[in-house]
Amino acid sequence: MFFQNVLDPDDHLLFSPHFRRPRKERSRKDVHLSAWHPTTTALLFIHLAMKLSTCYTGGALLASLSPSAAFSPSLPRRAILTKSSSNASFSAVGRRSSRLPVSSYQSTGLIDVTQSNNQRDVYTMEQWAAQYGMQKAPGVDLYSEDGADWQLVTQASIAAGSTVIYVPSSIVLGSNNIAMEMGNALTQAETALVAMEQGLAERLPLFRLMVKILAEWDAGADSPYFPWLNSLPKQFYNGVSMTDACFECLPPYASIVSMNERNAYSRLVNAVRKGFVPLSQNTINDDRVVKWAYNIALTRFHEVWEPTRQKFIAPMADMLNHSAEPNCEILFDAEGNCYVQALYDIQPGSLLTVSYGDPTNPTPLFAKYGFLTSDCKTIFCKAIHLDSQIKELGYEYQDLLFQYETGEIAPKVWDIFLYELLQTNDPNSAGQFYQACKTNDEATKQQYHDHYFQYTLEALKNHVYSILGDVDQLNMKAQSYDLATHPRVPVILAHNNLVRDTFSRTAVLLDQMG
Repeated sequence: MFFQNVLDPDDHLLFSPHFRRPRKERSRKDVHLSAWHPTTTALLFIHLAMKLSTCYTGGALLASLSPSAAFSPSLPRRAILTKSSSNASFSAVGRRSSRLPVSSYQSTGLIDVTQSNNQRDVYTMEQWAAQYGMQKAPGVDLYSEDGADWQLVTQASIAAGSTVIYVPSSIVLGSNNIAMEMGNALTQAETALVAMEQGLAERLPLFRLMVKILAEWDAGADSPYFPWLNSLPKQFYNGVSMTDACFECLPPYASIVSMNERNAYSRLVNAVRKGFVPLSQNTINDDRVVKWAYNIALTRFHEVWEPTRQKFIAPMADMLNHSAEPNCEILFDAEGNCYVQALYDIQPGSLLTVSYGDPTNPTPLFAKYGFLTSDCKTIFCKAIHLDSQIKELGYEYQDLLFQYETGEIAPKVWDIFLYELLQTNDPNSAGQFYQACKTNDEATKQQYHDHYFQYTLEALKNHVYSILGDVDQLNMKAQSYDLATHPRVPVILAHNNLVRDTFSRTAVLLDQMG
């Protein structure tokens, strides 16, 4: 599904060396139950009961805590689906200890988010979620190729329309519930955020998730969400995590979209640091922790619009990876319970996937999540210099595509290049062509395209060859960086190579036209 040995939507990179950053001692704020929402308080008491049970029963699960649901699969064995017939391929993964790695964070009970090479304790998270009522269809299991990047797979047939995973609302993070839980303190921070810049009100659900994750991280091992937090990735490769040096190695469109992600993050950080939200000063001032919490919220939420708009994160369901042709969808009922349902019959051995966004334009996915999928079929034509023409004609970026495998050019790409030429050289004809585009008068449009074909062709050639030349220079710059200090170079090169390969095929087609 993904570029082999390169990218994965969950952790976004499969082969760059991990940079070991210096450790820093931290202090943990006290936990005040009186200030917590009832749901959080209940989770905490169950969490404490789980810890006591581990002490007195040798780690046996408290089965009595798990509510009944539509189906009740037994806890899965820790089997890893392998690509080879050898059972030894992932034997080390199957026997891996769930004990936290030794670090300076252990003494405070905090999760060390600075050590990107720390193993993710996904099996303890799975058991934790099961004790709170999470259930999976028989055969659904966690899967990893390398013990670091995880997703879900089914080892049994799943019928279309059936429930694959159920996550009860008691452990689902919901932006509306977070607002009620944190009350006036969060409201003041949100007011400060909205006042910073027009349009930031749309980011409030994401802001709430970020603050909640920070609060649970701040509570350390006393947080009822500690097993989930400890199963999450520590390093990201998206626009939020990129540096100015990264942006300098991307084509203009990818650079702008990625930079927008980082700019949005900076606004939310400023709101957190206004001092309204009840977080320890050490946490608020730690850039690495704050950015990690934001990236967790950004890359793992699912948005719903009815009955009101809000964002959810459902532990275990957030392990589903992206596909341009997903076999599952995520649904939430009115109570906030999460259901992962099969879109069609799923065969044994299949990865379980959902859609993270528009598959026709992979650059926004790259900027938001830090990955590229191998099932990408199209990319945006990168004509951001014609943005005014695109808006005037009412076109969307998903209308302006080059085919990855063939280089074929979408018809509306020809429209915007011709429209710009007419605006520059024949304003009267530009107005007539504009009307033809707005009224879908294909006959008139074709007359203009036939008459000015050689000019439009030349403009497209110049654009395509300009992008190809830029990409070569950008790749040379990226390859000059040291991976130890620039771990996002591989994903940047993968993106640029996707652009280069597609535009090279388009260039061949254009040359054949004259």
